[in-house]
Amino acid sequence: MRPRLRGAAFRPPGGERACEIVLDEEPGMRTTKSSSGISARLGAVAMFTALFTAFALAGGAAQAQSAVPAPGSAVATPDNAILLTVFLRHDESRPLAELNAQLARQGFYKAFPPAGVEVVSWTVAMGIGQVVVLRLPASRLREVNRVLEDTAWGAYRTEFYPTYDYKAIGLAQHAKAQ
Repeated sequence: MRPRLRGAAFRPPGGERACEIVLDEEPGMRTTKSSSGISARLGAVAMFTALFTAFALAGGAAQAQSAVPAPGSAVATPDNAILLTVFLRHDESRPLAELNAQLARQGFYKAFPPAGVEVVSWTVAMGIGQVVVLRLPASRLREVNRVLEDTAWGAYRTEFYPTYDYKAIGLAQHAKAQ
């Protein structure tokens, strides 16, 4: 049996109508439902056209993303900032002096964090390693990743987690429950 798309949803940017596409079990027949509830049978050509349009629009969005400021020039603002938690797990099979020498050779502390990226916290969690929380514009995420790839790998295994500040919400919920 050929693999089939069981369902997909598409909402064009700025569009009011969503389109849901479901492939039927009958070869060459497709069902589409718009948000208004209208159903119609479409042939393979119409399905191809719908998918091609969706991918073409998605490609346009990808091209728009490539027009970002030069690395290092974007600054975090409330409307573009993300928090990124980075776990730096050191290689426990090697002595600390050897790891620190490797980090120095690779220029880790010179390059990380990149200029203009805010360090919210930088702690050591025993059994995990270093935990660094950064605030940065989303457009600089790749730059941070590349700095760590170029300077930390070998001494550290890196893990990245997009995060958000929940403190005010958590404390408000706690106060409300009292």
